[in-house]
Amino acid sequence: MRVLWLLLALVALVNGGVLKDSEKERYDNFKVYKLNIRNKLQLAAIERIGELTKKYNIWKEYDENTRQVHIMVNPEELKPFQDLLKFHNVTSEVMIDNVQALIDEEQVTPAADSATFGWTKYYELEEIEAWLDGILAAYPSVTEEFIVGKSYEGRNIRGIKISYKTGNKGIFIESNIHAREWITSASATWFINLLLTSEEPEVRDLAESYDWHIIPVFNVDGFEYSHRKDRMWRKTRQPHATSECVGADANRNFDSHWLENNGASSNPCSETFAGDEPRSEPEAKALAEYLESHLDDFDIYISFHSYGQYLLSPYGHTGEEFPSNYDDIQTIGKAFADAIEALPYGTAYRYGSTASVLCKPSSFVSSAMIYSCDSFSDVATGTSVDWVFNDLGKKIAYTIEYRDTGRYGFILPPVQIIPNCEELLVGMLALIEKSKELGYL
Repeated sequence: MRVLWLLLALVALVNGGVLKDSEKERYDNFKVYKLNIRNKLQLAAIERIGELTKKYNIWKEYDENTRQVHIMVNPEELKPFQDLLKFHNVTSEVMIDNVQALIDEEQVTPAADSATFGWTKYYELEEIEAWLDGILAAYPSVTEEFIVGKSYEGRNIRGIKISYKTGNKGIFIESNIHAREWITSASATWFINLLLTSEEPEVRDLAESYDWHIIPVFNVDGFEYSHRKDRMWRKTRQPHATSECVGADANRNFDSHWLENNGASSNPCSETFAGDEPRSEPEAKALAEYLESHLDDFDIYISFHSYGQYLLSPYGHTGEEFPSNYDDIQTIGKAFADAIEALPYGTAYRYGSTASVLCKPSSFVSSAMIYSCDSFSDVATGTSVDWVFNDLGKKIAYTIEYRDTGRYGFILPPVQIIPNCEELLVGMLALIEKSKELGYL
């Protein structure tokens, strides 16, 4: 009888949420290091340990501009990690001393207690969807909901269309395909609200001259999991048939140079696991089929991500070839970056093709043992942006990688939501204006 009572009490505690927080993954004393990569062997060693996701987690992959990798390290692995760095002569710097401390600070902010939905905190999926319901109810003449499809766990992948008149060109925005990138859905909801409520003439023109198709949270299962269980979760939540590891990188699961060379991983435990085949993830399959059936509804495609402060364009599979309209893509990218840097924050964005900005060189420069970007291996393959560009023929498609460059990484403090959104606005105004000027809208 006593055992039964204890079991019932335990169930009550769980149902009542008392044990809910204890079930969350914690990152006490996990550190994030900035590694300075000087040669191919060093990069290969870091990428190998990056596959051991319970011990190490690559936050920011190598790029040629900084020649750095950002990696989170489990405190239990600090000694072997330091030994590895010493063996390969890799210099390092601690960027984040305690990941859990940032997570704890992120959850509670002085201005976040208001019952009104705003942009001083990060919201869970249920709260975002309730806000979206309110928006649809408040603006029924210019908004309508669309459902992309269902996630693995059966959630609707919801989007909102904003249209003030017929005949507009369309812009499609997909956000939060990577669960832990919370700044993306915060920026998407802010942008939706701005299009509907701003009285600024340039914003009104932006809102009313185009049809906007926006998915605030694409990876709904992963996003929910990142709030409820593991703040650093990135992937989808579909189990794998032959591995205990769960989920795939939905942004490596589209049928565009899928799993070529080093553009993704075939390891189910990797953060960039491409899935067992293109569209193996219900979410990627649903989006691909939705876009294929709405080809005439949009002319520009944008995917919101973090972090790094980049505007990335096709191609991700090669840095030796570029799209035929790459000069135009670069001109638009420059307008976007210049507009953002002109704000008082002075935030600098880099722009260019994914493979050229984030290149993984495949050769050395003689005895200096420095990478050469004259030849490339793949950087990111099977992405939504490359698939839309290559297969759907949409000639303006970008990935926006938001703030910052690593001080906070994926755990961007809520106080930076509004500044990030202000940068999004001026960048978007410039991007759309230049796209129109060049004849894409």
